[in-house]
Amino acid sequence: MLQNRQAPVADELALAPGARLARARAHEVTGPARAPFAVIAAARLAGPVLWLQPGWEAERPMGDGLRAFLDPGRLVFGRGRATRDLLWAAEEALRTGRVPLVVVAPPEIPSLTAVRRLHLAAEAGAARGTAPVALLLTPGDGGAAGVETRWRMTPAPGWASGAAPRWRLVRLRDRMAPETAWDAAFEDGRLRLAPALAYAS
Repeated sequence: MLQNRQAPVADELALAPGARLARARAHEVTGPARAPFAVIAAARLAGPVLWLQPGWEAERPMGDGLRAFLDPGRLVFGRGRATRDLLWAAEEALRTGRVPLVVVAPPEIPSLTAVRRLHLAAEAGAARGTAPVALLLTPGDGGAAGVETRWRMTPAPGWASGAAPRWRLVRLRDRMAPETAWDAAFEDGRLRLAPALAYAS
């Protein structure tokens, strides 16, 4: 008797060699280039991406700017009136196992309980289908407790218009890896990392 078996899903989302996000977990991204980080993560996955932000927030990724990274039609935008609304929607999407990436831009740092609920929802989604990734794009210096990893991304000084996008990417927290900084560039459809020449944490 033949059995239909789903192909195994990798337990990590590789952004670039040395920079990985565990699936079925919630991760935090801070810094003025936190949105490009989420877009780069989305480009490494197939399927829809749910992007949640406050209803009063006017800015959001625009199609023309996204085309160099991914098909903008993959992004589904949602808005909420309060942080709790955004986190509830994120939980529901993660739990389905049908949305590989859920991006949440809360106006404040989520509580430890809220982060734990995202982990549980993502684990439930992994049991039902695709193991999803949750990205919290937090304001200021971030600091959400209980996240699997914390990253900061900022534009690289001297990035010239018309050149490949460049950033400074720092892994601030990871249960399985040390704090590390890279000079990052998006070239030929891939994120390329080089050890930062000078870094002060």
